[in-house]
Amino acid sequence: MSVSRNLLAATSRPVTFPFQARPPTLPLSSVRQLPRYQKCSWAFVKCQSSQPSRKLHQKTPRQAQPSPNAPPESAPQANDSTNPALSFPCLDAVESRSASLSRRRSQAGPEPSYTTGNHLNFYSQQPLLLDWGGILAEFNIAYETWGALNKDSSNAILLHTGLSASSHAHSTDINPKPGWWEKFIGPGKPLDTDKYFVICTNVIGGCYGSTGPSSIDPANGERYATRFPILTMEDMVRAQFRLLDALKIEKLYASVGSSMGGMQSLAAGVLFPERVGRIVSISGCARSHPYSIAMRHTQRQVLMMDRHWNRGFYYDGIPPHGGMKLARQIATVTYRSGPEWEQRFGRRRADPSRPPALCPDFLIETYLDHAGEKWCLEYDPNSLLYVSKAMDLFDLGQEHRDLINKLRAENAPKLQAFLDGQGIAADSTSDICNLTLPDQPYEEKEQASDETAVSEAGFLASTRPPKDLIAGLSPLSHTPALILGVASDILFPAWQQREIADTLRCTGNPNVFHVELDEKKSLFGHDTFLLDLENVGGSVKEFLG
Repeated sequence: MSVSRNLLAATSRPVTFPFQARPPTLPLSSVRQLPRYQKCSWAFVKCQSSQPSRKLHQKTPRQAQPSPNAPPESAPQANDSTNPALSFPCLDAVESRSASLSRRRSQAGPEPSYTTGNHLNFYSQQPLLLDWGGILAEFNIAYETWGALNKDSSNAILLHTGLSASSHAHSTDINPKPGWWEKFIGPGKPLDTDKYFVICTNVIGGCYGSTGPSSIDPANGERYATRFPILTMEDMVRAQFRLLDALKIEKLYASVGSSMGGMQSLAAGVLFPERVGRIVSISGCARSHPYSIAMRHTQRQVLMMDRHWNRGFYYDGIPPHGGMKLARQIATVTYRSGPEWEQRFGRRRADPSRPPALCPDFLIETYLDHAGEKWCLEYDPNSLLYVSKAMDLFDLGQEHRDLINKLRAENAPKLQAFLDGQGIAADSTSDICNLTLPDQPYEEKEQASDETAVSEAGFLASTRPPKDLIAGLSPLSHTPALILGVASDILFPAWQQREIADTLRCTGNPNVFHVELDEKKSLFGHDTFLLDLENVGGSVKEFLG
């Protein structure tokens, strides 16, 4: 399809950020060159640098208290203090990395490339209309496969990923590195490649080969950055089904996913009930709830407040690695459970022979620091923003589905005009994804006494799921489903999986299998789906047959 640059240019406009005043953008050459620090352990306070430094408890000689009648020149110097200043090797490391990235970028250009190795690629020249009105003129889907497709293409399983995962769920001939679900895929495994043809994709909005904010916008030859349109889980699923069309797979044997993938698995069944034979949703939900939204919001905020983020336009400069490190630490807190950390770390300190420090000191602190450190340059920060926001927007309730269907109907002429080569009117996307903060700040309001009470379990005390959600999941009334939850999961608590199972039963579905792992079986929290081959893998294998 040939479309002029002017026509394509209207498909993507930058997202606005009203809570921030636009900071001045400094040329790379003006970045302060920080001193090069030698390698040091993040677990300890002492850090050797190329510059002389004062040890943590090296005391400055104290002067006698001056007499009130003493002349001014005998007063203590301004830098004298009762105690010496602490050292901060954790901040030294962040500053040193910024300086190193600055030097490398000036010599070698933008990096890192955000990739996990060789994979297959599906390229769609047909534009994709997104739920909130954005249009992708074209897009790529990175994917990998295991097993063989049978003659009637009836044995395909679509595996959906978590937020930051790539398509590399298992090792392949072209990429032998172990995948994120390595032990769950293969001959005789839960996703048995002797029986099934397994497909896993990197979602659109991601950065491991599929089109996302770090991709090149065909309209202007530049990276999308925050000109990338807002996404939903359903947008990601529609793109995946374009791939299935290209592979000539009319119906999936099963749609399988955990965490965000569990949300996508449900969405696939709701959007394409006639094309999904079975559903597996592990540690997912039918709609995002306030706690998980709040945690992802906090991650986005610390990332966007990093001065290197530059409203998303950082690709030719230093990436916001400090914000990414903090965002990952916050996420890691939600991925595991308190009881597990009690067993692994307790209150132990990394080096009890040394005095306490404000940098990572307890073992749990050093663990979180390491988790953020190793990830902060492996994933595109803008992808984290867009994909996590798509998770927040997820809601399979009928009221929300009606709203989205209405928006899609209203935007259908815009897509048709685009297909006809007429482009998009300049004002048709001017309000998309833009936000104006309210004049009055939010104020807590007293809850009405007749409002529905909330039970200790965390969900509405009514024994029957909300009618809105029952109506929204009604397309799944004939689809066998395995819904699995974990009692130690604080990010997607087990009551959310019970809500899915109860709702599916209320649609009239007689084939709902609900499994809940108590804390005796798993203390791994939300990450249980990555680690528990016996209970999670065993349940999946039994359900798929």
